[in-house]
Amino acid sequence: MRPALRAGLLPLWRDRDTIQIGVDPRRAAALTGVGASAAVIELLDGSRDRPQVIAAAAGLGVPVELTERMLTSLAAAGVLIDFPAATVRALPSELRPLLLPELAAASLARMDSDGGAQVLARRAAATVQVAGDGPLPNAIVPVLTAAGVAAHRAPLAPARQPGERVRRPAPALVVLTALHPPEPVVQLLRDQIPHLAVSAGEAIGTVGPLVRPGTTACLRCLDLARTDRDPAWPLILAQLGRRRPDPPACDAVLTMAVSAQAAAQVLHFIDRPELTGPAENATLELVQPGWQWRRRSWRAHDACICGAASPA
Repeated sequence: MRPALRAGLLPLWRDRDTIQIGVDPRRAAALTGVGASAAVIELLDGSRDRPQVIAAAAGLGVPVELTERMLTSLAAAGVLIDFPAATVRALPSELRPLLLPELAAASLARMDSDGGAQVLARRAAATVQVAGDGPLPNAIVPVLTAAGVAAHRAPLAPARQPGERVRRPAPALVVLTALHPPEPVVQLLRDQIPHLAVSAGEAIGTVGPLVRPGTTACLRCLDLARTDRDPAWPLILAQLGRRRPDPPACDAVLTMAVSAQAAAQVLHFIDRPELTGPAENATLELVQPGWQWRRRSWRAHDACICGAASPA
């Protein structure tokens, strides 16, 4: 183990004998009775293993038992990690300024002991396809790339004929940023490929639902629910496939806000695959001029072919 203070937390003194690691009370931890062991803090940069930290502290006049006590207290407070040296060394030099903050944020958000290394590895292994046109894909892909995800723009693959093989590896997630013909979307369900719908228009941004095929409400579930409330919805939907407003009512701020929220949902899906995300069985909606995100819940529809409403 290479003991290091959790990145992103600044050591600050509350008084001569109490050190606070971090600023915000939701993240910070205070240790009192530090006294003579204060010098240990400066040694916790991940460049030494535990015996080397103890030896270096002894060289500064800190007794072994005090160093051990300090390390134990810091670990119990959740501010000590095993520095991910191998992960940091493996980062390409040109991407390191972007990805080191990702490591620090992942470490604080997850409070794991590896400094965010597993999160970054999971992102690097995940391929995300962003389908659609307009400004949203151009904004979403760079955010995901900066977060360490292998994201790229690509057209949505057409529906395959029966017996036709898949010609390329399936992405971990597909982001749909435009209204697509139903056939390729149905193909995503058949191939069990998770997908996230994202849209922005009429000064409204919508992120979701995030569809886990056969498990959560799909896009057709939402259309069926709308049809239950508005029988004219299928006719409106059919026209949307042929016509779009020009120009769209989506300004730069709405584009960036929706893109950031979409990227956040993608990262939640990749980082915490075992947890239900905010956009599953739901849409996250941002309406101008209020600029407040609201969550609308949706249920899997009994009449949908996706099977998410079927009893387990």
